[in-house]
Amino acid sequence: MTNIEVLPIAFARDNYLWLIHDGRHAALVDPGEAAPALAALHERALVPVAMLLTHHHADHIAGVGEILARHPGVPVYGPKEDEIAAVDHPVEDGDRIALPALDLTLTALDVAAHTRGHVAYHGDGLLFCGDALFSAGCGRLFEGTPADLERALARLAALDDDTKIYCGHEYTLANLAFARAAEPENAARDQYAARCEALRAEGLPTLPSTIAVEKEINPFLRPDAPGVVAMIAARTGTRPANARACLAALRAWKDVFVS
Repeated sequence: MTNIEVLPIAFARDNYLWLIHDGRHAALVDPGEAAPALAALHERALVPVAMLLTHHHADHIAGVGEILARHPGVPVYGPKEDEIAAVDHPVEDGDRIALPALDLTLTALDVAAHTRGHVAYHGDGLLFCGDALFSAGCGRLFEGTPADLERALARLAALDDDTKIYCGHEYTLANLAFARAAEPENAARDQYAARCEALRAEGLPTLPSTIAVEKEINPFLRPDAPGVVAMIAARTGTRPANARACLAALRAWKDVFVS
């Protein structure tokens, strides 16, 4: 792999699109708005060679049409099952996306849960996971089931510990507030929270995280941790039968959680 850089381009209230570039060429991950993407390309004199979409929600794809109008012919990769109109290179689990201009190859991973066709892109120690996994959290189940979520998160957790996680939103501090409620005693989480709070105080992103960090601090990757199980039992009045039941209860709690 060449000496590429991955930059967060913030837009809307808390979205990131990711700009993967080598100083000449670029790939855009989840360009939910065109203007910031086009500005980032122009400022750095970058030629776009691909757009990679993780799922069909508008805040991840709405900029694609305008970007194509300015840069016609750029291939657009996206999940086959989500049937996104702009996608001319539909992908499914295991498909390899070669980006020779960046000397980078990514593999599509089926992580359907947030949407029925959600994919992540993984390669060379990088993971672009949209809304499947956040730092200290995960995406809502708009179209999937707890079983889908369990499978998707287990798949991501099985990646190498040093894999860098580039997700679609700056939700980290809000997720950490829930993580404290879900697992009150977690020293690694508290240390991570202090670091993230300092970054946000400086206006800096908390991302990327890593798989190793998330396995220590993210309750959705810890549904069998004793502290998490105990909190779910206390909240529901019933000890969860297994990790999937605990995960389902965590997700339902997070959906209504107010810090």
